[in-house]
Amino acid sequence: MPEESPLIKSLRAAVDAAPDDVPLRLHLAQLLLEAGISQDAISHVATALQREPGNADAQALIARAVAPPVTAPATAPAPAAPAPAPSDAPAPAEAPRYDWKQAEDELSDVIPPRFVETEGTEETDGTNETPKTEAPLSAHGDDNPAGTSAWDVETAGLSLADVGGMEQVKERLDAAFLAPMRNPELRKLYGKSLRGGLLMYGPPGCGKTYIARAVAGELGARFMTVSITDVLDMWIGNAERNLRELFETARRNAPCVVFLDELDALGAKRSQIRHTGLRTTVNQLLTELDGVDAQANEGLFVLAATNHPWDVDPALRRPGRLDRTILVLPPDEPARESILRHHLKDRPVARIDLRKLVKRTDGFSGADLRHLCESAAERALMDSVRTGRARMIETDDLLAALTQLRPSTGPWFNSARSVAQFANEGGQYDELLAYLKKKRML
Repeated sequence: MPEESPLIKSLRAAVDAAPDDVPLRLHLAQLLLEAGISQDAISHVATALQREPGNADAQALIARAVAPPVTAPATAPAPAAPAPAPSDAPAPAEAPRYDWKQAEDELSDVIPPRFVETEGTEETDGTNETPKTEAPLSAHGDDNPAGTSAWDVETAGLSLADVGGMEQVKERLDAAFLAPMRNPELRKLYGKSLRGGLLMYGPPGCGKTYIARAVAGELGARFMTVSITDVLDMWIGNAERNLRELFETARRNAPCVVFLDELDALGAKRSQIRHTGLRTTVNQLLTELDGVDAQANEGLFVLAATNHPWDVDPALRRPGRLDRTILVLPPDEPARESILRHHLKDRPVARIDLRKLVKRTDGFSGADLRHLCESAAERALMDSVRTGRARMIETDDLLAALTQLRPSTGPWFNSARSVAQFANEGGQYDELLAYLKKKRML
């Protein structure tokens, strides 16, 4: 690597002290590029583009940095006594060869990772992927070195303000959990308990996991997530022990939100389960939801998510357990705009017509919208590699990707339609039925 000048070293220190100063960062990037330190230059320009995606100076520097290198033509071994060539003789013409590996390495810094994540949280895309903490906390709190739990207890860094749209879902959550927590005197007056459970259901990829994490952040509570793979074990009795340890850890860390993902697998109807071990696992889950006594689960909030609520054991949904149900539908227009902004905010974009995209993505899940942004980024990236000039992601890239995509929620609604029409005992799917009628799916 070329030796850095004192001026570059001074500018590096200045940028470290003022990381949001885009002109200063671009000046450093230009000096690095002129000094032949192209990788560092590209990194600084990419950071500048993240802060000011439409900055013309940054775009010009990127174009210079990733321009295809002109390789010198290969020459044959010189004879022992070569004749001196005239000084004004033209160099032999040869088309420059494109260094694909170098371009790929450079563009990987220009365009950040495809799945953009908010620090400490998962993406606002509605998927069910939940990041694990790097190291599990102690089962008895942060300061107790003994008795470390195998379960990860996280601190959620979200709030419902981070969830775009979905006002009806937020209102239901506010009535179930948030309002009683914020108003302890009224809670005591009306005898509202801080224990309880809520089941979220709907098409996959619509943000059920993200909402659960936001509820934990809104409550200022710890967050624990569990799926069937975390609980089941090949040895008899271990699954029940795992569930018992999970809830004991949650109670010690109260207030705590326990999120049961894919509840239809963890709490399937016992009448349809042939394996005795799975039936006893459901029985243990019911026991833990009830608590050892009336106060055992105080401050413990159980949120569950499923794509198939009709496959969940009815005992799990009786009063006192997961007695409240919320339908989480594909994101509405404000939510779609928020999701698109999230997935485009750290990419080099220009002239994005969000309103046009929002209108044309009705019925798309959060995961579908993430895939749309991913596809548009790939299109712009490959175009940049072919031409040798990095360019911004534009509306045309997203519209072109949109022609190749269809909402992934269609198959779920096809299945749910029959249940809402012919198996709506007690009106538990009235909300789903109203949505299907509104969207003319019946």
